[in-house]
Amino acid sequence: MPEIEYVMNADHAEAINGKLYLHGAGWTDLVQPMGPGGQPAIVHLGVGVSIMIGWNETNRRFPLTITITHEDGAELTRVEAQIEAGRPPGIPPGSSFRSVLAIAANIQFPKPGSYRLAAELDGETRTVVFRVHRQVQVDGPAALPPAIAS
Repeated sequence: MPEIEYVMNADHAEAINGKLYLHGAGWTDLVQPMGPGGQPAIVHLGVGVSIMIGWNETNRRFPLTITITHEDGAELTRVEAQIEAGRPPGIPPGSSFRSVLAIAANIQFPKPGSYRLAAELDGETRTVVFRVHRQVQVDGPAALPPAIAS
């Protein structure tokens, strides 16, 4: 079966010509600004996934599910996709292939706390946990939460 190599959160993600481009990847804390009226602002989030596909698993589709869930169990978002890799000409028999997926989304985290980003492929799951903080409003420029500022 195909195997998830990794799932990664980022400020931005793109997959172009079989290459995964991650900008500002691997963070554990996100400071979400507050919008007008005190509502949580929308932030840009990138997700990168790398999957290894064996020679005998090429030219077949496999379902992949990406979810973001709050620590209280509430699912924030779900993306369902199909992955498939073909065999390019001239590749030695028995070779494995890497398939990459990038998701770029504008998302509003409804509340602060820990979130779990999970990629699931045929019962196998890889996860990343990150925390969302609210930007502290003060008179003058906004400040970072104390846990992040130090």
